[in-house]
Amino acid sequence: MEDNQILNIKVRAGISNTLRNAKKTLEAIERGQNAEPYYGVGFEDISQMLSIFTPRRWDLLAWLREQGAMTVAELARQLSRNYKNVHDDVERLMEWLAVEKDEHGKVFTPYSEIVVDVHMPDRKVA
Repeated sequence: MEDNQILNIKVRAGISNTLRNAKKTLEAIERGQNAEPYYGVGFEDISQMLSIFTPRRWDLLAWLREQGAMTVAELARQLSRNYKNVHDDVERLMEWLAVEKDEHGKVFTPYSEIVVDVHMPDRKVA
């Protein structure tokens, strides 16, 4: 994975954003161009997103980005945190594409940026 990849986190984005991104990709392919990779995850609401991307997990992601790939045990030591808690955090972040494992079993975050896009609920008409 390239060093300048972006993980897009969408909250309440709906299916239209997904379809728009898929359409752009298909149009680029039809023109014979390389499609810009898009990495994204979506959440129903902000509470769901914050239950996954907690402050400690943001710290963990930032540390991995700064320090590079390492074992979960080394990550726990460097963060001065309990191994089991760090392991659980890494597993959860892997489920949501924010962390990956390399061929040596070391964990890393492949993204140079994580962009969070929160859509407010639609306004009710009076």
